[in-house]
Amino acid sequence: MQFIKPDININFIGQRKIALFLSGALILLTILLLLFRGGPNYGVDFAGGILIQVRFNHQVTPGEIREALRPIGMEDSIIQAFGEKGKSEYLIRVSKTNIDLSGLSNEVKQSLNSMFGETNVEVRRVEMVGPKVGKDLREKALFAIFYAILFMVIYISGRFEYKWTMSIIMAASLAFGVYIISAIGMSIIWLIAAALLITIGLCWSLRLEYALGAIVALFHDVIITMGAFALTNREITLSIVAALLTIVGYSLNDTIVVFDRIRENYRRQRNRDFAEVINHSINETLSRTLLTSMTTLIVVVFLFILGGGVIHDFAFALLVGILVGTYSSIYVASPVLLIWAGQVSGGGDARTHRRRKGS
Repeated sequence: MQFIKPDININFIGQRKIALFLSGALILLTILLLLFRGGPNYGVDFAGGILIQVRFNHQVTPGEIREALRPIGMEDSIIQAFGEKGKSEYLIRVSKTNIDLSGLSNEVKQSLNSMFGETNVEVRRVEMVGPKVGKDLREKALFAIFYAILFMVIYISGRFEYKWTMSIIMAASLAFGVYIISAIGMSIIWLIAAALLITIGLCWSLRLEYALGAIVALFHDVIITMGAFALTNREITLSIVAALLTIVGYSLNDTIVVFDRIRENYRRQRNRDFAEVINHSINETLSRTLLTSMTTLIVVVFLFILGGGVIHDFAFALLVGILVGTYSSIYVASPVLLIWAGQVSGGGDARTHRRRKGS
């Protein structure tokens, strides 16, 4: 039994305008949502503060918990349900960092016991991160994601276009640009945004077409995953950064498979329109793409459902990232490659681009 027929011919490239409009709308929605919320919802790892996880043997409400914490001055805490629905487990976030942790667990437990009873409350963990440590972790996490994408783009430039020298020039130019921007004192968010624009500009000017398609797709995946977290009001923690890096690797692997087939067919079918070559290549790799995504999703879905509250957000990030990454390798990376071909040829005819590459 065949999952995908070998002669399937779906016109993916013909749908590129709709797909790019949809992707653009999702990215714009993410940016507006983040601006409306004042940025990502950072967890204690990045924002600093105290995190307390408590479990109750009966149903309680956040309002009741907040009232119970009033005697110890923690009535302004952010209280969030944690774990599976139907279970009374909560995360209590306190922005204060001048509280003594040594007796905090007992104080919280005694305060909650006075309202809910001694046998109904369990304090499961207490963690604290200082504001400076949180800021440093946040900056390092953003740089980790950015440099991971950058070095993957350099690899693609050498792997598909044999432009290792150009890739090294791009890396050196970007490093110099980031250093200059850092010296100005720009905030980390604007620094990453500026570095992204520099990277795209360098890919464009140095004619690193495969790298340009890959970097647009990778940032597309990360931004939309962040949008899903903003929409569902989930926290960004160190484990989520690990999930984002995993998504970057997964998405790039999917993109490389499609790009590799495009390059092979491009060499064998030099008299064929470049758009047709791309579309044919996507259809040839479609079975592999879907089977890989589906088998991975099965594992992630069960991890999301049965993994428990500790890795629930991590599994959610992977779930969104795999779906978006599969979509972007078909509808984002490849159309960007085709758009670049039209720009190089001075218009929409990709045959000129193909002939120039072959000469």
